[in-house]
Amino acid sequence: MSRLNFMMITSSPDVATFIEQHGVARIFMDQEVLGKAQRQGHLDTHKAAHSLEDIAAVASVLQHAELMVRLNPLNVSTRREVDAALEHGAQRLMLPMFSSRTEVEQFLDIVNSRVPITFLAETAASLVRLPDWVGLLMPGRDEVHIGLNDLSLSMGLGFLFEPMAARLLDPTAAVLNQATVTWGVGGVARIGQGELPAETVLGEHVRLGSQWIILSRAFHAGAATSAGLLATLDFPAEIGKLRQAEAHWRSADDAALLENQQQLADCAYRLGSRGGE
Repeated sequence: MSRLNFMMITSSPDVATFIEQHGVARIFMDQEVLGKAQRQGHLDTHKAAHSLEDIAAVASVLQHAELMVRLNPLNVSTRREVDAALEHGAQRLMLPMFSSRTEVEQFLDIVNSRVPITFLAETAASLVRLPDWVGLLMPGRDEVHIGLNDLSLSMGLGFLFEPMAARLLDPTAAVLNQATVTWGVGGVARIGQGELPAETVLGEHVRLGSQWIILSRAFHAGAATSAGLLATLDFPAEIGKLRQAEAHWRSADDAALLENQQQLADCAYRLGSRGGE
């Protein structure tokens, strides 16, 4: 039985070492700065760029987890950014804010199969055009992640889960699953936390066939050390709670999954309308 894979953002080698031992399969580091503050300045999202030295430090300690680095959107310096990230230990690269087959082709050409790529589909255009560019990806190697923050912003929505509420991701999921391209979407808070229950979000991942999810800031609160992380929560226990909730949905029938989707929609629309007031 397939199960969700977890990734988490950190620049701390100590935290990275700890979380890879407790169920995190991918360490996510972030160099994206171009245009991000303008788009997400009002949101509580990760905006600090990790340095090449940060990347090298984390790369030097990982034993099992994959190290993924998100770069800037395509720009005149992309080739240099790719080379630098790879030289400092990146094992997978992520391209944000693309919208067309041409951009996918350009990035694939620059990377030149040196590492796998995750294409961050976070614009309406990238999702509408998915059938046009997904065939360029190598199944089992390249992946897609759907970014709900920028997607919802581009649609003028008040809450990031509203596209999922409207089942706008169903066609995208169907295309990706048919193409056997591994994919994920958004992130998740801790069980029992968040305005939209994490349990409900996990049920929708299972229904859609998602395979990757980002652990939100609720799992680390910016901790720079494993001791600091454990001072705020029992990380292994929280991962266990996610797995229990996922197992529940894996054993649920289609009717239960659809009922959960409706609950997600009701909650997301309520929160979205409140955000637009």
